[in-house]
Amino acid sequence: MNYNYYIADVFTRQIFNGAQIAVFPNADGLSSQQMKLTARELNLTETVFVFHPDSESTTRKMRIFSPQGEIDFAGHPIIATAYVLGTCGDIKLTEAVTPVVFEQNAGPIDVNISAEKGKPVFVQFGRKVTSLVDRFAPTDEELASFLAIQQSELDHMKYSPRLVSCGFPYLVVPAWSYETVRKAKFNYSAWSQSIAPQTAAQEILLFAPKTPFADSDFNARLLGPRIGIHEDPPIGNAMPAFASYLCSFEHTRKGTHTFAVDRGDAHSRRSVLNLEMDNKGLEQLALRVGGEAVMVAGGMMTIPDIEDI
Repeated sequence: MNYNYYIADVFTRQIFNGAQIAVFPNADGLSSQQMKLTARELNLTETVFVFHPDSESTTRKMRIFSPQGEIDFAGHPIIATAYVLGTCGDIKLTEAVTPVVFEQNAGPIDVNISAEKGKPVFVQFGRKVTSLVDRFAPTDEELASFLAIQQSELDHMKYSPRLVSCGFPYLVVPAWSYETVRKAKFNYSAWSQSIAPQTAAQEILLFAPKTPFADSDFNARLLGPRIGIHEDPPIGNAMPAFASYLCSFEHTRKGTHTFAVDRGDAHSRRSVLNLEMDNKGLEQLALRVGGEAVMVAGGMMTIPDIEDI
């Protein structure tokens, strides 16, 4: 059968930036194997397949696949799917803000689509996360060695390295400057010889509380043994851990905080993630993630029956 799909650049308002996500707005009838092979064929970061459990409601079931297999939760596809469904008319945007529910394998997610003249302009979704924060971290000497930076480039004035997990453990490391984040290169040999693997950390979230762009407050980058030395992957899945990290410091006041985190730079598909967090000192942290998207392309794919593959 023939299935329409769209490609959107996510967490950006500028084409050829952000993360590329493919969305099939009407995937009813596709099997898991067909979706897996389709995502592998498109070879984008993530491909979303949308199902309609109830034609009368604004609830949509999302199944998300990377080229390697299915993903239970991801944030970028929420933004992409909202933009695609709103743009192609699958969800009618007659109000300034339209609430919808997107069901992922990890559970239902409340989403608000802001619109102007019936077209999406901003999407925000909420999550409540429970985190584990461990202040034990490798020494500055070790951190500098496996990030290929100088010890003096690490920030201990306002922040400090901590291990944070909201289901997936990140070693969150603060640097003084944006330039340090951009130039860092992961040194697998130094990592394997340090205590870092023993902390259960699987990836490093390196960040700086400075950025040359007016629309962001932090610049962040993921590095690690499973990330290529020149890669700068999407950071959306790390944002709950980053928000929990910020709340773990006493100088972060109680209340609602609004800030933006960017990934990449002007030459490497820059993304901007807008976050709100309610720091109440409770076990659960309420977090809202928002962003823009740009429709890039649309097409049709002929997906054969599984017996024909």
